[in-house]
Amino acid sequence: MGEKYEIVLYGATGFTGKICCKYLRDNYSDLSWAMSGRNKEKLENIKSEYDLDCDVIVADGGDLDALRALTAQTKVVLSTAGPFARYGSLLVQACVENGTHYTDITGENHWVRGLIDKHHNEAASKGIRIIPSCGYDSVPSDIGSFFTISQFNKPVSRVDVYQEAQGGASGGTTETIFTMDGLSKEMRDPFVLNPEDSVTKEQREKSKDGFVIKQVEGLKGWSGVGMMAVANTRVVRRSAALMAQNQQPYGNNFTFGEHGLFSTKRMARLASYASILAFLVIGTPLKRLVRPFLLKPGEGPSQETQDKGWFRATFVAFSEDNERKICSMYGSGDPGYKSTAKMVCESALALARSDDLPGGNEYGGVLTSAVGLGDVLVKRLENAGIEFKVLS
Repeated sequence: MGEKYEIVLYGATGFTGKICCKYLRDNYSDLSWAMSGRNKEKLENIKSEYDLDCDVIVADGGDLDALRALTAQTKVVLSTAGPFARYGSLLVQACVENGTHYTDITGENHWVRGLIDKHHNEAASKGIRIIPSCGYDSVPSDIGSFFTISQFNKPVSRVDVYQEAQGGASGGTTETIFTMDGLSKEMRDPFVLNPEDSVTKEQREKSKDGFVIKQVEGLKGWSGVGMMAVANTRVVRRSAALMAQNQQPYGNNFTFGEHGLFSTKRMARLASYASILAFLVIGTPLKRLVRPFLLKPGEGPSQETQDKGWFRATFVAFSEDNERKICSMYGSGDPGYKSTAKMVCESALALARSDDLPGGNEYGGVLTSAVGLGDVLVKRLENAGIEFKVLS
């Protein structure tokens, strides 16, 4: 292949984009890459401030010709430029047209559904991997489930993940949330990302959104609302469906659930009902009153908050013959930013540098981290300091 770059980082001037720049600088000095965005002055300032050894490419998210020129120069595009429904559609189109792999950090399933409808078949026919949601949305849930299921040598009937995290929020994330006008009927479908005719009656019955506050058997804690469950569960269910299409099914009628994990029953209640209240506010005109008091795009948690942050995802899985295994995935650093940068950069590097990706070189489509990257990403994340463990 004659691409000039292995990776082009699009959205490099945003809060997460800048963390990705530093991650690539500090860990991959031999990488051939470029940083990109719509503002040349900001890009040059970041290049100088962070002493980056990379080129600068200017391209607006609404300029298809500029995006075509960008994607023609690289093997992989890594995008951190959200909201993705606003800035990402033409970029993905250009990637598919030019045969360029793509990954990002979106949690916007309504947008991903559109990518599947528009681009899955063409990307599949070209062997191009379009892999959204490779940050904290939704790698821990998706690749962690993949790792857990791989510990069985038999069909798995159910996985539940219990999420714990400490960190902050950025203005970009806040902006994305506030641009989403609640959840449409389509987005409330637990299988919105699934291929057509890939869901059984039993799976629908066991995959309804909701939460239960209860003590979790085998874990020290109480279950409650999973903050990102509505996004992450859909991704894992797409993984399961695509695995089944590839004759590597997780199990017959496989189901998945996601929950928060809290130290006490009181904490589970407080956090769950506070989350529900926040979602209700975001879904009403009241959000206009709240928005001015929150962080603006480009702002985010302090370096101290980033460094002290962490996440842990604990998976409880049952095989079809009722054997139970408990596994975990743990990362230090603010999950939404420091860990997200690590996850998406390693995902892009897997696409750029690995010749043993699942399905072989001809496999493609709008995929998930589990289906499109699989064990390759598990190993890269382990080498980058993220822990995968079998607990029992």
